[in-house]
Amino acid sequence: MKSLKSATGKYRESVAWQKGMQLVHCIYEATRSFPADERFGLTSQLRRAAVSVPSNVAEGKGRASQGELLQFLGNARGSLLEVQTQLEVAAMEGFGNEEELDTAYCRAEEVLKIINAAIATMRANKAGAR
Repeated sequence: MKSLKSATGKYRESVAWQKGMQLVHCIYEATRSFPADERFGLTSQLRRAAVSVPSNVAEGKGRASQGELLQFLGNARGSLLEVQTQLEVAAMEGFGNEEELDTAYCRAEEVLKIINAAIATMRANKAGAR
């Protein structure tokens, strides 16, 4: 099996993927202190939504067309909005460390801006090509 440290792939060059992976780390850190009875609830949902962000970026980068990439970037954007909503629920319910939740929310906002810019650029390029 190839070492993860030496793994390659064009998707790894994507800033959206790199920042998405940092978001995943923030979410895992933030959810470690959530109540045990949330392990199969909000903790699991938040982690899955966060992992979905770089996963969708990677999958989109591996597809054959710009249209497919746009679709997967849209999926990543949807997952980011889920993450932000779930972080707000966690804060509202007093779960976790407020500073960690804020850091994760800001990280999600940063990734959202990157993905929105990528989508806008791709759509503008597509419209200009017509």
